[in-house]
Amino acid sequence: MPEAAALYSHRGTRAIQRMVEFAPSTGGLALWVRHQDLPADGNEPACPAVTDGTTVYYSPAFDRLPIAEQAGLVAHEVLHIALRHPQRFVELQRVIGDVDLELYTICADAIVNSTLAHLSWLKLPAKSVMLEQLLAQALKREQPPEAALLEWDVEKLYRAIDDRGQTTSNGKQKSKEDSRSGSEADASGSGGRNPSQAQSNSEKESAEQRADGSRSAKVRELGAGGARDLIPNAESQSAPEAEAEHARDWSERILRGHAGDGAFSMLRTLIADLPRTRTPWAQVLRVQLARGLAKKPSLTWSRPARSYIANQGRAGNHRMPFEPGFCATKNEPRLALIIDVSGSIDDRLIERFANEIETILRRQEAGLVLIIGDERVRQVEFFEPGRRFVLSEIEFSGGGGTDFTPLLAEADRHKPDIAVVLTDLEGPADFKPRWPVIWAVPETHAQATQPFGRLLTLN
Repeated sequence: MPEAAALYSHRGTRAIQRMVEFAPSTGGLALWVRHQDLPADGNEPACPAVTDGTTVYYSPAFDRLPIAEQAGLVAHEVLHIALRHPQRFVELQRVIGDVDLELYTICADAIVNSTLAHLSWLKLPAKSVMLEQLLAQALKREQPPEAALLEWDVEKLYRAIDDRGQTTSNGKQKSKEDSRSGSEADASGSGGRNPSQAQSNSEKESAEQRADGSRSAKVRELGAGGARDLIPNAESQSAPEAEAEHARDWSERILRGHAGDGAFSMLRTLIADLPRTRTPWAQVLRVQLARGLAKKPSLTWSRPARSYIANQGRAGNHRMPFEPGFCATKNEPRLALIIDVSGSIDDRLIERFANEIETILRRQEAGLVLIIGDERVRQVEFFEPGRRFVLSEIEFSGGGGTDFTPLLAEADRHKPDIAVVLTDLEGPADFKPRWPVIWAVPETHAQATQPFGRLLTLN
């Protein structure tokens, strides 16, 4: 028994007991996460407690804090895990490439701090940034905490405050590849093994990041002096399907905990930053195209329907009219893929999208008509079933405005079974086809409204 007790004992034990005492349901969220003490080897992080999204790590400095401050720190880290902030940092990087870890952490801290600020039984660090404070000083928006928490999630807040320029601190132009490699280094973090090393890496790379605009500079000023407690780790990310399941589980735990605690809940109000449950876009695309490209039986007048044969062509004493039967269609299903070359979509996302399309076409034994254009049709390519579709080998030309009308009309000439339009949805579509249309847009344009058909967000 003493050995078993030692196994579940860590520096945050007393703080968790306090959380469960004052807020049994939401405080109990701490029981769903892992906790680990860091050795006193001189490499402990500056913050007494940090998290990589699955585990809360405690440095020896945590033991020297009063119990109220310990409870505040543990509650803060537990909400980071429950709201999936480290995992969402990695996901945001995949969408927009260059994400500043320090700015993102300040945004996430502001949301969590405002969520916990109403509680008297815990104490937040002295230099904690509040969401309403960040909105007022960086975005010039005055909102009470309750209204701000209902409106802002961490992705929306980060996009609003990130106005960094395109040059590095030494004045050199920074390429997309440099930004991407730098952000991926931030995302890899510590591998969940050495949180202090992750912080030193992020500090080393901060000198290479883009120059701050007025909003980014103000946010850094507000967060100055506060220890950075998020150490995202891209290598520990689960598969997209598993991540969706984890987000669903945490969202349900938060909702149940908030309802169970009532006025004693650690959440001031149900917040906009709850983890979102999202089915991976590739899975949605597979299902939609499999349905649209499935071979459908066609009528044949060469043989009667089975019901006609079974009734011997009669209904009672009356002879029935001839009823045609069905046969397997000889026509090969065809997909129309329309690519809007005026839009700006990340090269890696286009590559993932093209690989998914090729896999679906091979599985469905379907043909493809590829239509490239902007305000007019620029190029049309045909791919018979079995011919490999490699998007990177096709030269794109365009760059004008966008009008989907001629592109959809061109697709209609080839009588497709279904069409996918890869675009940013910034243009008119006055031609509405009879076949289904899927509008595939990057996450930066997820709030756009499609003229018809189904919207699919690529992330």
